[in-house]
Amino acid sequence: MPPIVAEPHALTGRVLVVDDHASAREAMADILRCAGHEVSCASSAVEALRRLDREEFDVILTDLQMPGMDGLEFLRALSERGGEAQVAMITAHASVASAVEAMRRGAFDYLEKPFDADQLEQLVRRALRELGGPRRIAAPAGGGDAGPAMIGASPAIQRLRQRIAQVAPTSETVLILGESGTGKELVARAVHAASRRAAGTLVSVNCPALSPHLMESELFGHVRGAFTTADAPRVGRFELADGGTLFLDEVTEIELSLQAKLLRVLQERAFERVGESATRSVDVRVAAATNRCLRKEIAAGRFREDLYFRLAVVPLQTPPLRQRKEDIPELMEFFFARAAQRLGQAPRNLSASALELLMEYSWPGNVRELENLATRASVLGRCETIQADELRTWLIGEIQSSAGEAASTEVNLQEMERRLIEATLQRFDGHRGKTAQALGIGVRTLANKLRSYGYAPREKPGRKSA
Repeated sequence: MPPIVAEPHALTGRVLVVDDHASAREAMADILRCAGHEVSCASSAVEALRRLDREEFDVILTDLQMPGMDGLEFLRALSERGGEAQVAMITAHASVASAVEAMRRGAFDYLEKPFDADQLEQLVRRALRELGGPRRIAAPAGGGDAGPAMIGASPAIQRLRQRIAQVAPTSETVLILGESGTGKELVARAVHAASRRAAGTLVSVNCPALSPHLMESELFGHVRGAFTTADAPRVGRFELADGGTLFLDEVTEIELSLQAKLLRVLQERAFERVGESATRSVDVRVAAATNRCLRKEIAAGRFREDLYFRLAVVPLQTPPLRQRKEDIPELMEFFFARAAQRLGQAPRNLSASALELLMEYSWPGNVRELENLATRASVLGRCETIQADELRTWLIGEIQSSAGEAASTEVNLQEMERRLIEATLQRFDGHRGKTAQALGIGVRTLANKLRSYGYAPREKPGRKSA
């Protein structure tokens, strides 16, 4: 289980829901408000355009089939107006043609009805991440500053920036290696943003989150009837990333049988959707990441050696935090500021003794652990200036006996996360909405974590679903 405040998916934003069906519109709005987003609604594309004349939104969710101006026409109008909002198509009448056409016209993604709350929340989080990521982490061709999300001036970070600047303009496959919590996805986004494909889509796939069956469909798509639940055709991530970049996070989690198909698409730029014999061509740059030693995975028979050589054309290594400790003050300042914005309070700061403690610590959880610590200090700190005694009890090293063991580190990152959740929940007297907002996660994500800890789910009659 990844720590809860480490990745950009914790972002919330302003969302406009456009749907002519009031019940569907309000159901989506309810789900997204519970996840911490500020949501407005419009019953037609024309009404939405009027709202956009006077308001700005981060994400626009629009139905495809609407009277008057339909979703594709609305998308065209949005494209002509300009603006930075990410647009996603919501439809009960999905087809491969309409999905591809929406992507071609600039849509971020599409979602088929019926869908559940988790799918909707994930779609919006990814849209927000796409909106903010490239502007924050783009690595300029000259090797300059990569933006707030790749913070620091340490030699290790400067070397990484320089390597990104060399690699990004090419179309070569990139393999990003590094320990958990070192920011491998941020590197992938920096590579994409500084590449010739920056105008294309960056599509991410979290490999551990999908079963082997779902993974094949997610990557390559499927036709209707390909399997029991395939009620409609689906465009895969390779097609959606055509002309852009596909990021495979924790690529070692892909099973051997599917690794062969991945190798083929990397070599031949061709694949077949699940349940279809027609071969399709695609122009995609692949960036893959792993925190494992691939040589050991190959020796154990869990990873194909030929796929390793195909992926490792240009390896990039993310440095652990213990090798770039001089970046800690700037990182903490950034994380404190971000937490303060969520909490509506003044940013916390560190006493000299607290900063000294952080500089001496080994950081087994890397930058992810540092951000968890900053969030916890922001939520639970007694004073605006955080003292060393407060921080000491929150560090992983205080609750594990062998900081050098990766498995022990992961377990204790989870324990640290649990302690943070429980303490924050107690601070807000059990109010889950306020707790989720303070932690920067969705209410449903919080509920799932509490359920895994053995907390009984709250009864909430009349819960709407899309």
